[in-house]
Amino acid sequence: MRSVKRLFAVLLLCGFSGAALAASTIKLDVEGLVCAFCGSAIEKKLKTRAEVQDVLVSLERRLVAIGLKPGADISDEVLKAEINDAGYRVKAIERTDQPLSDLRAGLESRK
Repeated sequence: MRSVKRLFAVLLLCGFSGAALAASTIKLDVEGLVCAFCGSAIEKKLKTRAEVQDVLVSLERRLVAIGLKPGADISDEVLKAEINDAGYRVKAIERTDQPLSDLRAGLESRK
């Protein structure tokens, strides 16, 4: 019985640690992102996805950052397809646990 309890505790902790490691923000380096219309088109397209809580577009850095809803995720392949469908190309994808609000504040402080 003690072994069963230990196994349960380990499995429970592993489940929580996996959730804690999930990225809350996805940053995309987007080629061709040069005007407000470009950014608006990408933002509108991404906001239609159920997993997306918020989108930040920085034309200066050619950056699109996606804030995910808690527990949600989007694969790199899906993100690339969404951006390609909007007429742009993803050069790099980075997943981070940095909240989108912190990223937004950091970009605004550099202006």
